[in-house]
Amino acid sequence: MEQSRKRALFIEMDDGVGQATAHLLAQHFEVKTALANEETLQIARDQSPDVIVLNGTLPSVSALEWLVRLRECAGIMPIVVISPAGEVRPAVEAIKCGATEVIEGLPTAQILSETISELVQKPASRGIANSSVRRVSRRDAKLVQADFGPMAGRSSAMQALFKQVEQVAARDTTVLITGESGTGKELIAREIHNRGARKHKPFVAINCAAIPESLIESELFGHERGAFTHAVDRRLGHFELADGGTLFLDEIGELSLAVQVKLLRFLQEQEFFRVGRSRPISVDVRVITATNRNLEDLVRIKQFRQDLLYRINVINLHIPALRDRASDIPVLAQHCAGRLGPLYGGRVLKLAPEVMESFQAYPWPGNVRELENVVEGLLALAPHDEVSCGDLPRKIREWNRAPLEMPGPGSVNSSGLAFGEAERMFETDMIVKALKKANFVQTRAAELLGISRRILKYKMDKLNINELGEVKSQTRDTEN
Repeated sequence: MEQSRKRALFIEMDDGVGQATAHLLAQHFEVKTALANEETLQIARDQSPDVIVLNGTLPSVSALEWLVRLRECAGIMPIVVISPAGEVRPAVEAIKCGATEVIEGLPTAQILSETISELVQKPASRGIANSSVRRVSRRDAKLVQADFGPMAGRSSAMQALFKQVEQVAARDTTVLITGESGTGKELIAREIHNRGARKHKPFVAINCAAIPESLIESELFGHERGAFTHAVDRRLGHFELADGGTLFLDEIGELSLAVQVKLLRFLQEQEFFRVGRSRPISVDVRVITATNRNLEDLVRIKQFRQDLLYRINVINLHIPALRDRASDIPVLAQHCAGRLGPLYGGRVLKLAPEVMESFQAYPWPGNVRELENVVEGLLALAPHDEVSCGDLPRKIREWNRAPLEMPGPGSVNSSGLAFGEAERMFETDMIVKALKKANFVQTRAAELLGISRRILKYKMDKLNINELGEVKSQTRDTEN
């Protein structure tokens, strides 16, 4: 009987935290335990267990990237992720990155056994095959070809950007991609990589904002065993993993000044020091960076090094916000619906003309990512394939019912106010209305007004407008 037990590879994201769960698993399976490191990827590839159980939170981009690599090594083998209860986003991201099932909270022996047994005992035609389709279909959805690789856009601004990408891909130089969050900066970076000479080498992406400052140096440059308290194994950093290929540093404006110095040295010398190592390591890596912040503003307030800005900004590609290319919205909406439809039983949505009009009128502060989420929500929840305005999320319906009002000609100074006071009243009124419409999210309010968040905050302080859109009395100041 013991010989017929299925084999499970139990992987802990954090050393020692899953011993109780591993013990439960051992009641029904032959268990091998391991940590989430390079050696474990080799075990998954060579030893072919019947199931892989990954225990722990997947909050960081690096952990999710490791899950993607695990999936590549595991092939069609089922991967079960045990995620903390209530952590919805990590659970969703785990499915997107290759998990077959996600168990939320600390499972009982029965739940653990039933879930895993169902996966490993299904016939190949239903079990592993379906697992493969579920994983591959979501991944393939990201790769559906559109106007330029997986990106859709026929406006003159996007066509000009696509031409720039083709030109830049042929040159092995450093690129800075700028644009608001959700515009598709990583997609542009991947296209540069895929259209260049390094396309057969690794493309490694890291979000600098998603990793704590205390860990970012180790993530980028790696560390030696014993370099610090929890460094139980040698770890390769992203620079080494990307050797020969491309390293994409998203949200580079979030790097600390100390790490910026080390990045600058690498860009100058093409070598770095692993944490705890005294000898430099040389690699051949093309660096592409991205940010949604104004790095020149960060330089002025001494949060970003000017010499590093010069190094990364050899070529700048700017992605326009979705609201600035509204003509692309119908194309993008249909592309998203067609790309994600197979994940929802092959649904084919028909978006009514008034729906497209509503989409084009809405400012999309989250850009293409927000549009994609809205379309996926319609695929999941719309009662009929023919989508009407009544099926749209409330934020879009309300926006189109109550646009931001602008004062009409002659209404500003009809009371005979001095110009300065009339200007003050006008600005105050517009800012308060924008804050209320944006649910007091200052970043979104700034977008509605067409100004930066920094300028909005400056004007709010100047006009004595607090975070709830309340205006403090100016009577005492005026009298004095």
